[in-house]
Amino acid sequence: MTTEAGPGQMPAAQVPADAFLVDVREPDEWTAGHAPGAMHIPLGQLGARYTEIPQDGQVYVICRAGSRSHQAALALAGAGWNVVNVSDGMTGWAAAGRPMTNEGGGTPYVA
Repeated sequence: MTTEAGPGQMPAAQVPADAFLVDVREPDEWTAGHAPGAMHIPLGQLGARYTEIPQDGQVYVICRAGSRSHQAALALAGAGWNVVNVSDGMTGWAAAGRPMTNEGGGTPYVA
């Protein structure tokens, strides 16, 4: 879905259930609530950890509202990844009723 103009955009409600999701939010945001199975790489660590992200399929990047994930998606697309920015982020994820989990075992929420 990456094009010459940059990464694709998709609202959270349309992200496939089996998508490879990279969450670029800060640790406290991740701890509050995240998509099950997502990989957590805070945006500030992306430059050092991008090699942990597989290049053999489409990657969906998410943050709280879509701005940080757009920055990450641009960088990954420029480095050759097939990437999609989740345009409405975890806010849209929660609003769409998508599954969420958290580290504390309580009710997950978007911080």
